[in-house]
Amino acid sequence: MNSENIPGKRPRFPFFIAIIPIALLMAAVVQWLWNAILPDLVQVGHLTYWKALGLLVLCRILFGGFRGGPPGKGSPFNRSAWREKWMNMSEEERARFKEQWRQRCGRKEE
Repeated sequence: MNSENIPGKRPRFPFFIAIIPIALLMAAVVQWLWNAILPDLVQVGHLTYWKALGLLVLCRILFGGFRGGPPGKGSPFNRSAWREKWMNMSEEERARFKEQWRQRCGRKEE
């Protein structure tokens, strides 16, 4: 089914057209920051533009994946999902949850 026929659903193609120039611009920013800071600070070599782009892709693979969609969606740190879960807990479940986190984090109640 074509997404143009579904009311309220935007086509995803223009999103990909916008991502390419943003990624290329980000590679230039990474290259500039790397070459401005790191060679003098930690004695590493200068970074070329293509290596900066490769570094961005590598970081995306290692830390972000290629799930698609907005950042944080499906993430264990999705605040709206945690908020909804918290709101659906009973008072006893909330107290038990707080106590478990106190034990994990080492906080003592005063």
